Amino acid sequence: MSHDFEPLLTFLEKLPAIKLPAGRKSIGAGSYDSGNWWVKFSLNTDHPLAWRHVQELGHVLNLLSIEERLPTVFKPVSPPPYMNGGVQFLSWVIESTSSEFTPALCAKWLEGRLPRPVSDLELWKTDDDE
Repeated sequence: MSHDFEPLLTFLEKLPAIKLPAGRKSIGAGSYDSGNWWVKFSLNTDHPLAWRHVQELGHVLNLLSIEERLPTVFKPVSPPPYMNGGVQFLSWVIESTSSEFTPALCAKWLEGRLPRPVSDLELWKTDDDE
């Protein structure tokens, strides 16, 4: 099964803290034989919004609510820290757990729950930031 990753990649590359040293090629994407898919990217952990992105993505993709769970998993991945220097090799993966939940649907869910537009730094502010 082939998936159209364009909507999800377009959304992710607009995250203020995403790390794109090679442009969009910095984001990996693919499908498993089961039809499930994955997207892998890095965040600039020195960016003030990096951990906020992790919280927001984790909330929407892992446990939006008990009744409304998406068929996705958002998690960190890393080679062994003792081999490759730790934090600079930390990546994040979004994986689907259902082949019917497409990358385009994932992008729609994220667009509906994260700041709009996602690239606007002012919209990421919370009451704690003031």
